Amino acid sequence: MTLRAVQASAPGSLMLMGEHAVLRGQPAIVCAISKRMKVDLTPRDDDAVVLHSALGTHQTTLDDLAPNDSFRFVLGAIRACCEGVQQGFELDIRSGMSHQMGLGTSAAVTVATLAALTGAQQQTLDLRCLLDASLKIIRKAQGGVGSGADVAASTYGGCLRYFAESQEVVVLPTTPKLTVLYSGSKMPTPKVIAVVEDNRKNQPELFKKVEALIGDVVQRTFAAAALEDWETVGELMNIHQGLMDAMGVNNAVLSELVYDLREDPNILGSKISGSGLGDCVVGLGKAMRHEWGVPALAVQVDSTGATVGPMP
Repeated sequence: MTLRAVQASAPGSLMLMGEHAVLRGQPAIVCAISKRMKVDLTPRDDDAVVLHSALGTHQTTLDDLAPNDSFRFVLGAIRACCEGVQQGFELDIRSGMSHQMGLGTSAAVTVATLAALTGAQQQTLDLRCLLDASLKIIRKAQGGVGSGADVAASTYGGCLRYFAESQEVVVLPTTPKLTVLYSGSKMPTPKVIAVVEDNRKNQPELFKKVEALIGDVVQRTFAAAALEDWETVGELMNIHQGLMDAMGVNNAVLSELVYDLREDPNILGSKISGSGLGDCVVGLGKAMRHEWGVPALAVQVDSTGATVGPMP
């Protein structure tokens, strides 16, 4: 098979609701964002595989893919998608977001790479298969950890409700306006999950109830958002923040940002976004205030999911 040159992309993502509880059977709401991961694939005349990104360059071969931690998700995608492929290629990977800020960069680069490899082999992009394949790659690279909510957002785009076990995806017909602040630090998600698991051991029955409440809040939020009842969505975000605090994933910096956002007249509600103990805080609405003492990320909900097409 002769490969063709293609360009693929996938959006980053932002968790709006359902953090941690999504790993326990509850739904989550996640948004694709306007910061995208782009992957250009250029065929070669040999069997070499050359990867370029802001993290560096890695050269290997199809027959013996040498490991490289910086490119572990990309290499995982190549292993999963290139069985029988004998022609080498170069991947030029460009990110619209910093990997230090989360925003679903691992999911986005995995989805975009798989989309590029699928298009290069002149196969049709099936979003359901793309979600399933990407999630398997990410979980393998992360030791089995990962709900897949960020993968769903990168695959389908928009603002969507997601169940981890069934991988059920329902995209909202409308999208919220958001203000996103980066706290200045990020704890890796597996480490935060470990903290929550330790806390759960002390109060397992209470945690089960907290997770069920989060699931109820998520379902009520999805119903309100579908009706564009943003005031109710904001109230539910504030309630959800209290439940995340109960799980032990809040800290002083995040708490201050949450309450700073709520003082803005354009913000209807605010909470931690993501696993917690660092990373981002999200507010519902576009804040009037511009200076926060921390980076404010210029993001919007992106209704376009994974794409692939001929190289322009």
